[in-house]
Amino acid sequence: MSRLDDVDLTLRLSKREETEQLAAAQKRLVHLRLLLGGQIGHRQIGPPLCVLFEGWDASGKGGAIQRLVSKLDSRHVRVAQFAAPTYDEKRHHFLWRFWPVLPGWGGMAVLDRSWYGRVMVERVEGFAPEDAWRRAYGEIVDLETSLAAEGTILVKFFLHVSPEEQLRRFEKRQANPYKAWKLTDEDWRNREKRPEYEAAVEEMVERTDQPVAPWHVVAAEDKRWARVDVVRTVCRDVEKALIERGIDPDPPLS
Repeated sequence: MSRLDDVDLTLRLSKREETEQLAAAQKRLVHLRLLLGGQIGHRQIGPPLCVLFEGWDASGKGGAIQRLVSKLDSRHVRVAQFAAPTYDEKRHHFLWRFWPVLPGWGGMAVLDRSWYGRVMVERVEGFAPEDAWRRAYGEIVDLETSLAAEGTILVKFFLHVSPEEQLRRFEKRQANPYKAWKLTDEDWRNREKRPEYEAAVEEMVERTDQPVAPWHVVAAEDKRWARVDVVRTVCRDVEKALIERGIDPDPPLS
């Protein structure tokens, strides 16, 4: 069975459950972020934290990112969005444009789309030659392995929704003049190629899921569930990484 088929899309939270669980997870994340930034606890900067998001169009990436960073001081996190590469960016290796936003020690960055565009949209739409996107799997694994070896905590999300739920969200956006701008002709074209994209996602996850940078495929059929799951997962991954490095995630704060 595929990784996408393994995802339980029936997971749900009520509005009250989301409010309570999200508040607790966000509070924990604030603590961990201040700890990594050297603002509390042992007062030494911790390892870089890089959280990247991929997912279907209208899967709720923006909302999940908003909940992830909303309680953090804006000076302590950078959110970077990536669309199609520009003419100048295409003149360089495809990973080149991502380097400037990667966090250093004590820093945190959130990537809305990432280098995985090379093995998804660029693969399916023919924007990259076959030999280039096939080679990219190894290049991405090498990049992430190198970052992890230098201390970076990598948290990777793919937000998964069913074709039916995606269509419902598309139609809802189309009917809302304040959100219709989010929906493009390209989004509708991509829906028609869902089987090709699913094959690309499955191969991406299979070939780039590794102990130092595992994939978290999030059940995003219910936005409330997905938002809580994302924040909780980041907290768990940071706690695990700190413990592995011999750092107490709950040191005395005085």
